[in-house]
Amino acid sequence: MRPLIFLTIGFALFLHLAPRSQARENQRLDDGWRFKLDDVAGAEKNGLDAAGWAMVSLPHCWGWEDAQQGKNYYRGPGWYRRELNVSAQPGKRYFLRFEAASLVADVYLNEKLLGQHRGGFGAFCFEITKQLSDTGTNLLAVRVDNTKAPDIAPLDGDFSVYGGLYRPVHLIVTDEYNFALTDHGSSGVAWLQTSVSKEQAVLDVTAQISNPLTNHQPLRLVASVFDAAGKLVVSQTEPITLTSHFTAPFFLSITVPQPHLWNGRKDPYLYQAVVELRTTNDVAVDRVEQPLGLRYYSVDPDKGFFLNGEPYHLHGVDRHQDFMNKGWAITEADMDTDIALLKELGATVIRCAHYQHSDYFYSLCDRAGILVWAEIPQVNTIRIAPEFENTSRNQLLDLIRQNINHPAIFAWSLFNEVGNGVTEDPHRELQNLNNLAHGEDPTRPTIAGASVMQLPQTAKIPDLIGWNIYPGWYGGSKETYGRELDRRQTTSRHGGFGVSEYGAGANPAQHEQNPRQPKPTGQWHPEEWQAEVHETAWAAIKARPFVWGSFVWCLFDFAVNTRHEGGVEGLNDKGLVTRDRQTKKDAFYFYKANWSDEPFVYITSRRFAERTNAVTDVKIYSNAAEPELFINGVSQGKRSDGTNGVFIWKNLTLAPGENKITASAQRNGQPLADACVWKLSTPR
Repeated sequence: MRPLIFLTIGFALFLHLAPRSQARENQRLDDGWRFKLDDVAGAEKNGLDAAGWAMVSLPHCWGWEDAQQGKNYYRGPGWYRRELNVSAQPGKRYFLRFEAASLVADVYLNEKLLGQHRGGFGAFCFEITKQLSDTGTNLLAVRVDNTKAPDIAPLDGDFSVYGGLYRPVHLIVTDEYNFALTDHGSSGVAWLQTSVSKEQAVLDVTAQISNPLTNHQPLRLVASVFDAAGKLVVSQTEPITLTSHFTAPFFLSITVPQPHLWNGRKDPYLYQAVVELRTTNDVAVDRVEQPLGLRYYSVDPDKGFFLNGEPYHLHGVDRHQDFMNKGWAITEADMDTDIALLKELGATVIRCAHYQHSDYFYSLCDRAGILVWAEIPQVNTIRIAPEFENTSRNQLLDLIRQNINHPAIFAWSLFNEVGNGVTEDPHRELQNLNNLAHGEDPTRPTIAGASVMQLPQTAKIPDLIGWNIYPGWYGGSKETYGRELDRRQTTSRHGGFGVSEYGAGANPAQHEQNPRQPKPTGQWHPEEWQAEVHETAWAAIKARPFVWGSFVWCLFDFAVNTRHEGGVEGLNDKGLVTRDRQTKKDAFYFYKANWSDEPFVYITSRRFAERTNAVTDVKIYSNAAEPELFINGVSQGKRSDGTNGVFIWKNLTLAPGENKITASAQRNGQPLADACVWKLSTPR
């Protein structure tokens, strides 16, 4: 037996609004923006007449209108302007925090450049205290440019890269001494775990504290943990002295006895972790309060994933931050919708592809107990050049420092499908990123998604590896799925792997009895074929414990301007749900039958409503033991011979005209039912 890989986690959640504090104020700047999709000379100047610019609110982005129609979309600069009515008060500091801007943002206040952020997915923050006008009226101008740049990943990828301020912007006011907000847009506080067990959790706290003044200031650093009911569990205080004009790290250790562990979907228990900066006479100067999840896990190369010492199967989906008619400018309500779909599906894990996702979405996963694979946008192509390597390093630092306290995140991903047609040697750059991730966070493993085996050592640079494989769609028949899994068993550094992508396309308006494997680039993507691919793939994955996790590509259909297939322009249709989140495809219910405890019965091919063949099979998905099928009120019998939630009645005959298909079952004493209507047209 090869040795276990033990990893320890138990982290806090950095809320999508900046951390709460008695000494802080936080205002979202959603409204009052004027926008121009062009590069406007002097757009940062007070004298510019912007009356003709469009009025927009955040989040906002461009490009989706054309992309989701399969057209080329605008990649270039756009400008945002708004008034910022605030006056600097003595003893206060002022910051602007952007949750993301794609891809390059130049931020001006009162005609002065505050700075530039390169990279479209991480947060960034600038202090504006000295730039504020004495009049209290300030002009905030932001130039955002989504032009493809040689130093910014992604350089490639099967998704559209929109532009804009597509996540919220915040005005944050703090005391003079504070937990640093400008450290890669992070909270300034990291809770790491030296060790976690059922007996105790030893936490190492690092706080980056800023002193802008000339004096050396004595203060106290206080870390406390409260249970879910608000009762103090443990607290630790460390006297500190802030050096003038420096931001420095300060450390303390705290132990939680007999911790209530964060246990995934079963029990996502969260403590409250509070770090305070206090004066010697006990006045709070700054405060960061965050939910804290305590847990530990391991990956056994032969037996799979273990959470808190117990087997815990990781099965879930991949997700893009895309929504129909919105692009990336999604709201909290949109993300709530996606997390509800995950919970209904019974997913225990999600891969947030192929870049850093919203902090709010990570927080939803924390509360739902859904583990997260988080990654940076190194997709397909990378450049071995100092400027590209530096930007990639900063994207990884953004991801880790901003999200290090999320209990849901179990691994930092370094790349996706690097190696396919690569012309530059990527190994050293990937090693450097791997070392950086371990230096920033020694408690989590690194991971990556691979697709080709021409550069086998790239798969062994991260601690864990996932494979993107598509038998039954892009290569080979679906019956080869098990063989494809077996041949990859030794490709990781320690043995075992996850399936980071698999699936097939489906247009829920296209149907075929006894479907044949379609061409991925063709216009015919019947819903039935997608379901059969997933049935075969899941059976192969489930039978192999060395596959420690699996991720369906993907949760929902999303816009890709270069795709012209499946009868719909500009769409990757491999989703289990349509891009408007209104239609759950048959394959969604297949996984629900295997993953969810919610009792249900579901008739497949329900949208295949117009038929010409009287003889048909009827397939039902259910997590009940013995569903019964009826056609026009006549029982076709019960079946108890289902495999992986699939029950099939063979060679049934439909009557001319309308046929009511009904299914019933019971689970845990709960009656279940489903029905649809199929119309048989007789030949003329």
